[in-house]
Amino acid sequence: MSVFQTLNTHEFHHVLEVQTGVSVVMFTSKGCGSCRVWTQLLTEYHNQHDITIFEVDAERDMALTNEFEVFHLPALFLYKGGQFHSPLQCEAQIVKLENAINDCLLADAVDMP
Repeated sequence: MSVFQTLNTHEFHHVLEVQTGVSVVMFTSKGCGSCRVWTQLLTEYHNQHDITIFEVDAERDMALTNEFEVFHLPALFLYKGGQFHSPLQCEAQIVKLENAINDCLLADAVDMP
């Protein structure tokens, strides 16, 4: 059973704005090898932390892909309490991910891209 919840263009903003706690959104694609690595990493992180993980099919939902200026996959974005915090960039290692999330959460929420 996947820990990922799928979002599409029509529900994206409505679903995220009512989330409590920390959420990560990953833009992905079926043929993306790095996305498979990140799927495993985020699943492991989810099993250790109280976090909601969403995925967006970057090829199918081009409006969102363009809105978030996604140029490479996977692209990760961090939300807390329904508010956008920042893009999430780090190496694909559990410790690096945890540090990146913690660092991003120390800053105030910002406007979405």
